[in-house]
Amino acid sequence: MIKNYLKIAWRNILNNKVYSAINILGLAAGMAVALMIGLWVVNEYSYDRFLPNYEQLYQVEQHFTTQHDGEHTQAAVSLPLAEVLRKEIPGIKRVAETDWVGMQWHDLLVGDKKFYVAGGAANPDFLQIFKYPFVKGNAKDVFTQPNSIILNESTAKALFGDADPINKVVRYDNHESLKVTGVIKDIPKNATIQFSFLTPFSFKEATEDWMKGARTMWINNSFNMFLELQPGVTMEQIAPKIKNIVYNHSEQMRPAKPEVIIHPLKKWHLYNDFKNGKAVGGFIDYVRMFSVIGILVLLIACINFMNLSTARSEKRAREVGVRKAIGSQRSDLIAQFLAESVLITFIAFILSVVLVQLAVPSFNEIVGSAISIPYSNVWFWVLMIAYVLFAGLLAGSRPAFYLSSFNPVQVLKGTIKVGKAASLPRKILVVAQFSCSVALIISTVIVYQQIQHAKNRPTGYSAERLVVTDMSGDLERNYSALRNDLIAGGMVESVASASSPVTDIYSHAGVDNWPGKNAGEMGINVGAISVSPSYFKTLGITLKEGRDFADTWATDSASVIINEAAAKRMGLKNPLNQEINYSFLGKVKIIGVVKDALMESPFTPVRPTIFNHGRGGNNIMYRLAPNVNTQDALKKIGKIFDTYNPAYPFIYKFIDEEYNRKFSLEALVGKLAGVFAGLAIFISCLGLFGLAAYVAEQRTKEIGIRKVLGASIAQVWLLLSKEFILLVMLSCVIATPVAFYFLKGWLQKYEYRITIGPGVFVLSAVAAIVITLVTISFQAIKAALTNPVKSLRSE
Repeated sequence: MIKNYLKIAWRNILNNKVYSAINILGLAAGMAVALMIGLWVVNEYSYDRFLPNYEQLYQVEQHFTTQHDGEHTQAAVSLPLAEVLRKEIPGIKRVAETDWVGMQWHDLLVGDKKFYVAGGAANPDFLQIFKYPFVKGNAKDVFTQPNSIILNESTAKALFGDADPINKVVRYDNHESLKVTGVIKDIPKNATIQFSFLTPFSFKEATEDWMKGARTMWINNSFNMFLELQPGVTMEQIAPKIKNIVYNHSEQMRPAKPEVIIHPLKKWHLYNDFKNGKAVGGFIDYVRMFSVIGILVLLIACINFMNLSTARSEKRAREVGVRKAIGSQRSDLIAQFLAESVLITFIAFILSVVLVQLAVPSFNEIVGSAISIPYSNVWFWVLMIAYVLFAGLLAGSRPAFYLSSFNPVQVLKGTIKVGKAASLPRKILVVAQFSCSVALIISTVIVYQQIQHAKNRPTGYSAERLVVTDMSGDLERNYSALRNDLIAGGMVESVASASSPVTDIYSHAGVDNWPGKNAGEMGINVGAISVSPSYFKTLGITLKEGRDFADTWATDSASVIINEAAAKRMGLKNPLNQEINYSFLGKVKIIGVVKDALMESPFTPVRPTIFNHGRGGNNIMYRLAPNVNTQDALKKIGKIFDTYNPAYPFIYKFIDEEYNRKFSLEALVGKLAGVFAGLAIFISCLGLFGLAAYVAEQRTKEIGIRKVLGASIAQVWLLLSKEFILLVMLSCVIATPVAFYFLKGWLQKYEYRITIGPGVFVLSAVAAIVITLVTISFQAIKAALTNPVKSLRSE
């Protein structure tokens, strides 16, 4: 029976090549989109799940509520918290304090091989909590000595080749010698924390002066902390026990109402937006959004199949009538038509797999992932079989039940009017199709406008030809000589150093007292940046009033420069020479005010920031001379850096490129929305093209009579086109309020955002109508140009 169903289905496909091709291509495109998004969604949900005990792992974070800064949650915590969690909170199995693992870049040197890679320092329990598989060594012993280092396989191979790296020595930042005690497998790409090496936290404490006293400083929130709960212990059980630890132990932190919270490992990647100390959203919002889009595009493709199948029902009406007359049951006919649908869907699925395979490299490049089709995974194919059956049954359901319902007597007498009977449902489905497509067009335009709105926002500094290089210990010791040589070489017009790059603020501090502060008023949180005297000149930040720092540090060691946002936050109308209590330096005097510069998110207000005179920093920034070739300049600059920094590779970043990375998420959403909107329109137009061909075929004789009576080509074109144009216009009317509702909600997450105007909806509607006209005009004009003699010959 099934073999017979498939044989008839195959014959029907071959006998209707054009419509079958439209159906297969439309379904293949829809299934490819759904499959691609499905693979991506699974990949996003798989982050960190490779760890065997991931459900019991958490990051320790803090939630603050302040009068001036409102609520915010941060991952930075203080070291004393670790001991309290270890000793006083039952249910916690392990606690590990770390620096910012994966965001700390250091130089590893072996002979003439030098690599600048990301890593960090971690307590030994870190490797017990995160059970990364070891190739050499084991988690219990690798950090017994402070001067130890573990490498991942790739880094070990790069430094030592095929030789056994264990007990070999690595020069660390050209300052310390560390012994390799372990090698772990490369961290999977679906891991939130990525690193090439780890050193013991005790090594950091022993070699970095600023760490002295950190174990007892509750106010020094500069570290990360992770914990593992005992089996059977839940987050809900631990949360109330740890909530007030910092509040109870630190009077200095108490005004900020600190609450200790824990963030589950399984939510790190997708949930990073917090409200009231709870992870309520983040990238998960976009994963859900594109999941819905994938389903919608697949539905659009299925709608095409339904429409074309029911539209051509007259071609199959006599077949249904004959089969019913000779004894076929309705259930048999339903099975037959569903079998045809599943066969077409299976062919479309094979084509969709080919399309996905071809598109995967480009898709991975756009989204920054590493998805692939898991051909060897049995469960994947089980799901794909279910996927094909689901799509096939969904697409074929309405045609099967509709076609099998024909009355055999009416059909064989020729009195049934199947085309008109199916007309209303087809129109509804066309409207649904184009409503989704138009909504996607509107979304793409709004996302693009929001990105451009933020990109056009004045930054307050000049990024043109501005370059940044990380500061090493050697560069810090030789900074003055390096600066002089760079300027003397003629390739650079200005050089400065700072504790943060211009595109970020690494440190924050508090201002506890200032002139005009009201009694009982809380302090404020500000960005804290140590800078060299030429910092503002190099970056092109305008000094609004006062003066810059003197060349000698001692002259301005107790002086600061503030930005406009800081002056406004403190209510200082005449800030010059005013004294404030700044937590980094104590009592300091304001010697200048600079215009606001956009250093953090381009979608939020400028943070109040205080600049102090610094003698070092994490970054060297230099502006290339205007009349030199960029690549020639960088080659010469690289040689100067090599002179003072021989153990490090010369690595640089252009500030304008770093700034553009701030739009990466929005750009990703815009690109994907644009691609999927284009595919949705393409699939919808395929269906429209098929329907237009069917309508033209059905009205061939009518068109012939009209032409004989004098109808022009334009009149015939309008006759065939107006119905589709009206349907698309109705789709635009439906899509507009729906898109407005969801996009307005999306924009609410940005403080600096556009206002949605009517222009975008008009533009999207016009684009949809033009696309519709282009799609159906071929069939309409073709019908209008047909010789009426041919169309009326059978009469």
